[in-house]
Amino acid sequence: MESTDKQLLLSCRRGDEAAWEALVNRYQRLIYAIPRRAGLDDDQAAEVFQEVFTTLFQKLNDIDEPDRLQAWLVTTAKRKTWRMISKDRLTDQLHNAEDDAAPGEELAKIPDDSPLPDEALLKLEEQHRLRIALNALDERCRKLLIMLFYQAEKPAYSEIAEALGISAGSIGPTRARCLGKMLHLLDKQ
Repeated sequence: MESTDKQLLLSCRRGDEAAWEALVNRYQRLIYAIPRRAGLDDDQAAEVFQEVFTTLFQKLNDIDEPDRLQAWLVTTAKRKTWRMISKDRLTDQLHNAEDDAAPGEELAKIPDDSPLPDEALLKLEEQHRLRIALNALDERCRKLLIMLFYQAEKPAYSEIAEALGISAGSIGPTRARCLGKMLHLLDKQ
């Protein structure tokens, strides 16, 4: 019977070299494939592979959920792959800037700190959860929250009150109740 990830990880923590070898053999193709699919060459993929397993070795005792080891390895491999791609792009940009730019201009061409694809995906998932919760609210709460938080220019309380048929003084307490309902719906997701 094949050992589980959790069993292998716990054995690795005790210094079992056979468990470490089994763990590396189990995930070597998967970890190597991630940078290759992202367009890195064999040497770069090997470097990512080595960094992932070096990081795993350093953090053996820090992994709180040993049964989720595969997810940890994949996430680590993706992050290291994107860092390498970003580093390569920056290096290329700096080399190109040296060729055709005046001294100091290359610094202006350094890319911004936009989120990594995984971070962007998490943000999209979070926005989707918010949309689902917002759509599950009653019409009055949904309209109020859209007017308060989803419009480029927030309307005056008097405009909101008129649109919803409520007094301007009740907007604050109604907003608090609506946000409470939305948090409850998010917790249920």
